[in-house]
Amino acid sequence: MLKLNVRTKRNPEEVVRKALGFFGPAGRGLKVTQQSDTCVSFEGGAGYVAVAACTDGEGASVDLETREWEREVREFARKV
Repeated sequence: MLKLNVRTKRNPEEVVRKALGFFGPAGRGLKVTQQSDTCVSFEGGAGYVAVAACTDGEGASVDLETREWEREVREFARKV
């Protein structure tokens, strides 16, 4: 299991859109299990990814949690 927190200049809604494109069916092929304006969760490959973003100054603080998708989550954290 991996938990990360990163800061970004993107707003929470944009973080969720980026996560959908990166991890979702058109990206890594994970199934969306929960989605709102500020968070999204995925399942697949015997693991999961959870992304939650909240407004923080001029951008967002992003909490990432995963099991089995550690490398991909680290990559997403660098890109967001």
